[in-house]
Amino acid sequence: MSKIQVDAIEQQTACGTTLTAGGGAGKTVVVDATTVTLGRCGGTVALASGASQTGFGRTGTVDWQTTPKTATFTAANGEGYFCNTAGGTFEVDLPAGSAGAIVSVQDYNNTFDSHSLTVDPDGTEKINGGDAGEPVTLDTEGRGVTFVYIDATVGWRSVQDNDFTKKGESAAFICASVSGTGSLATAPDCANVKIATFTGPGTFTVNSAGNAAGSNSVDYMIVAGGGGGGIGYSSGYCGGGGGAGGYRESPGTVSNYTASPLGASPATAITVTAQGYTIEVGGGGPGKVGCSGNGNGPNVAAGANGIASSALGITSAGGGGGAGGGRDAKSVAGNGGSGGGGAYSNASPAGGGGTGNTPSTNPSQGTDGGTGGPGSQNSGGGGGGATAVGGNRSSPSIGGTGGAGATSNITGSPVARGGGGGGSGNAAGIAPGGAGGGGAGATNGPAVNGVAGTVNTGGGGGAGVQYSNGVGANGGSGIVIIRYKFQ
Repeated sequence: MSKIQVDAIEQQTACGTTLTAGGGAGKTVVVDATTVTLGRCGGTVALASGASQTGFGRTGTVDWQTTPKTATFTAANGEGYFCNTAGGTFEVDLPAGSAGAIVSVQDYNNTFDSHSLTVDPDGTEKINGGDAGEPVTLDTEGRGVTFVYIDATVGWRSVQDNDFTKKGESAAFICASVSGTGSLATAPDCANVKIATFTGPGTFTVNSAGNAAGSNSVDYMIVAGGGGGGIGYSSGYCGGGGGAGGYRESPGTVSNYTASPLGASPATAITVTAQGYTIEVGGGGPGKVGCSGNGNGPNVAAGANGIASSALGITSAGGGGGAGGGRDAKSVAGNGGSGGGGAYSNASPAGGGGTGNTPSTNPSQGTDGGTGGPGSQNSGGGGGGATAVGGNRSSPSIGGTGGAGATSNITGSPVARGGGGGGSGNAAGIAPGGAGGGGAGATNGPAVNGVAGTVNTGGGGGAGVQYSNGVGANGGSGIVIIRYKFQ
């Protein structure tokens, strides 16, 4: 049978009145019941000032004091403290240990690494079984420790010890989107990298840039449109191949890929901010289609230059058009990202290829076109490529090979772009375009048309020969690729 034994009871008549148990100092209240209800009317149950409690225990938690401590203080059992050491190092003195006593401390604003907090035990008590009376130093950013007193052998034990350094802040890496012709995909060679590819105009929008060193930068490849191939007035005159579009690339150090040789130093990644970046992708220059009369008039049989590509404040120049071969025409090859191939005419000057890397960039965005030459069966020079000059006519009757392009792993696998177009010739022997999308040149024996540069490579168009009903082929369009870390 349950019972309540008291020395005195003051009758409670309603909520808000007082029940006094105990007759005064030294008196004891003994409650022996299945259930004891305190605060029945929603009031506060508290120990009076100066009173103490025993036998209730704690659950391993503390009552946190939310006013940060900024100077040396003595902790109380059952309390936790946020310690702000921004103003300098200070000390927290632990209370005298008793079994089950608990104290917690926490770095208030991640300053323990610059100004440490010292935790000092009372007297000769220990911390984590260390030497008697020896303090510990908390010097890790964001650290929080809970100490529980066990016994005289171990003293205070750190039962919870964690670093809390995460903040509510912007993304650590770039978050972006694309529009227009742009497409966005995860890199096949790295799950933490995105690749934005533009085959035409569009916008690369950075929604948020990274906040860590290097995480707000992007790698890039910007290739312009290739030049169109020139054409020869007759079997006695042949055209030069179109030069490749300018090729510019970062070194690949930010998003960790193998760049082409054109991505070598001093090229660098581009730092971006939260904004939209306009992307322009240049088309290939048209090849020359036929020429009237004897091919008279300046550049009457020359291919057109390719169109520039631009992104992120960087511009790659269109490839130079291949020169035309005419009896009285000046066979002038176009200058550009890479120069167009030269061709022969009776007029002066004749034969020289166009100048690449125009305008000049460092590293170079392209090379010069090859030289065409005279003879009863003359032939045209190859257009310059991203990494190799266009070939000079290989014989009096076979055109020069297009210059080689550059190979990059920016998309996650090796792809060559920026090959020059082949020059045309009069014999059985086709001049191939350069590796990286350059088109092959035409020939009269047998009659074969020039080949267009491959789309989205910036390859130069192959040259044509009018006598065989050939055409100077179009240059290939350019491309813009942006690679960046997104997580």
